Amino acid sequence: MQCNMLEAKSQLSKLVQAALAGEDVVIANKGVPVVRLVKVGARDFARKPGAWAELPKADADWDSPATNAAVADALVGDKLP
Repeated sequence: MQCNMLEAKSQLSKLVQAALAGEDVVIANKGVPVVRLVKVGARDFARKPGAWAELPKADADWDSPATNAAVADALVGDKLP
């Protein structure tokens, strides 16, 4: 189903119901398709708490002045004031 913007404004609930029923709903601007209404589905996967627990731990000196200087030098080189 395709309809123009003005028609879509007046029949939005009908278009949403059509999209929920699985129909392909396209809204056009002056006859040119611009957007498609689609049903928002459930996620393909379930999130599990603690997913980042397996990541390696940061070094104890991750925020030391020497480390910060090394990162700054790597990013901007000798352009620091």
